[in-house]
Amino acid sequence: MLTAMREFDLIIVGAGAAGLTLAHSAAGAALPGTGVPRIALVEPPAGPARPPERTWCFWERGPGPWDDALAARWDTLSVVAPSGQRYEQAISPLSYKMLRSRDFDAHVRARLGPHVHPCTATVTAIEDGAERATVHASRPDGAPVRLSAPHVFDSRPRSAPPARTTLLQHFRGWFVRTERDAFAPATASLMDLRTPRPRTGVSFGYVLPTSAREALVEYTEFNRQALDADGYESALRRYCEEVLGLGRYTVAAREQGVIPMTDGRFRTRAGRRVYRLGAAAGAIRPSTGYAFSGIQRQVASVVRSLERGRAPVPPVPHRRRHLAMDSVLLHGLDSGRLDGAEFFARLFARNDTRDVLDFLDGGSTLRRELALGATTPVAAMSAALLARALAGLRPPRRSP
Repeated sequence: MLTAMREFDLIIVGAGAAGLTLAHSAAGAALPGTGVPRIALVEPPAGPARPPERTWCFWERGPGPWDDALAARWDTLSVVAPSGQRYEQAISPLSYKMLRSRDFDAHVRARLGPHVHPCTATVTAIEDGAERATVHASRPDGAPVRLSAPHVFDSRPRSAPPARTTLLQHFRGWFVRTERDAFAPATASLMDLRTPRPRTGVSFGYVLPTSAREALVEYTEFNRQALDADGYESALRRYCEEVLGLGRYTVAAREQGVIPMTDGRFRTRAGRRVYRLGAAAGAIRPSTGYAFSGIQRQVASVVRSLERGRAPVPPVPHRRRHLAMDSVLLHGLDSGRLDGAEFFARLFARNDTRDVLDFLDGGSTLRRELALGATTPVAAMSAALLARALAGLRPPRRSP
């Protein structure tokens, strides 16, 4: 374990998805004049400062670097309209993948190697400098720790930046076990819109089956106000019993989260030698709340810059035009001009699911994006676009 003042090539603050991904990738890099970098991975002791266990989902073509740690994967996705009409499609060569944070953590830590040095300490300050930055922290026993490096990456959560529109993707999930076969294990339900419609935004169910009798079932809303515990439990109970008709079931575990969906502008550079990473650096796609794939692209860019001797400033991993489109969608949902359930049902009903996923992952062409847009409620989207343009004349507001 680390003690007192130590010098490193990189310091990573936080060991969530972004911090661990960077530690894993940078440990296999070769820096000019340095070779394999010496990395300090700083994380707080067990307790409320550490994020709870969570589930990340993403899609990618063919095999990927985290396949050995996956909890499940699906090659078919479905979306259910409010009417009950089901749109189901095989997405090959894509796969939809589910990764539990505890499995990811164990998988990465087992492969970090001797050049990554874990440090359990609570960071109290990060001091920028012309050539090096210094991280000040304290151990669980109160002993001070000082670490320095030419590059410090801070992946700790931060408040969302000022924005025209900020919604919350808030959800609670149950890991359920049923007494009879109730799920189709080969198909993940991406959005089941047979849930009550909130006044603004959208709500939906999300079902990731791992067997015919086990699944992660979530109730999710996109809007400004999270529910209390009773609200989530009531919504999940109604969804499982009245919509899915699961019969008798038990809840083996729960997870809950709140993800900001914002059109605010993220700054990824916090100083000459200090950078933000992950959700704190705009890795979350504003229109969906997905972040894992964005983190992978962000980290890959950082490692390439390190290997080429360039300033490793993490990019916001989404194209500007996609962020502009997302801003219009968020404004439409928030204002009530856009019926969220109708929008998402039409989007998946009238398009190849793979085209939608390519757009959401930033890999689509402008021509294809215009074709996708033409299949959505055009009048409502046009009204949202105009309203968003007028809102752009006002200064952004501090996000909740």
